[in-house]
Amino acid sequence: MVLNVARFEQAAPWASNYEFERIYYRSLLEMPVDHLAVRDDLWRWDTDWFWCSRNFAAQNPLVRRLFGRSHLNSRTYTRLMRMNARWGLTRRLSALRGMHTESVIQDVDIPIGRARDFLAFLLREIGILPVWICPVRVPQPGAAFVLYPLDAGTLYVNFGFWDVVECREAHEEGHFNRLVEQEVLRLGGIKSLYSDSFFTREEFDRAYGMAAYEALKQRYDPEERAPRLYEKCVLRR
Repeated sequence: MVLNVARFEQAAPWASNYEFERIYYRSLLEMPVDHLAVRDDLWRWDTDWFWCSRNFAAQNPLVRRLFGRSHLNSRTYTRLMRMNARWGLTRRLSALRGMHTESVIQDVDIPIGRARDFLAFLLREIGILPVWICPVRVPQPGAAFVLYPLDAGTLYVNFGFWDVVECREAHEEGHFNRLVEQEVLRLGGIKSLYSDSFFTREEFDRAYGMAAYEALKQRYDPEERAPRLYEKCVLRR
């Protein structure tokens, strides 16, 4: 594991850049100290799109040069992933090898007291590596995020993992994502809703403060012109 701590400095002896041939997360094993401009620090992961670039061999120096600097970014990888989802190329290749696949792209927040339990589950049941681990806390002691409830007095750990799980046994759609959701709820955590979700309506309502959401809906959209949150995030309507 690598602990990465950053701070602002007025001046630096050099400035690294990870927009082309160099790979940021590999540098963590080689450089005890690094210096980046603020913009480059914010976008240091983009060239490798949270390690998904390896699925397109783009962590090979020659392939990176063939892609070119302008195409080594998350926009390009998003297009490739969508193209693959539409045509099912990797799914067909996996089927030829007798493997079943499921995309697991998740960010979850777990109370720090249960974080070790979640990591053990993640390595045992999902097996995606590497994993992005980052502390998260509510900055204001009295703050309340009703639709994404986090305890203001608790430090959380965000786990980010993005890849495809392969196995020889066939499962129902969303099997591994569902395992993640169930474990997050069991440990008192919550997950971001940008990803595929398979909650039941009752689970979703309890986890994401839908009683408060209902009051907002009645006030600002009483005619139901916009889809509800569950329909958008889980049913994809």
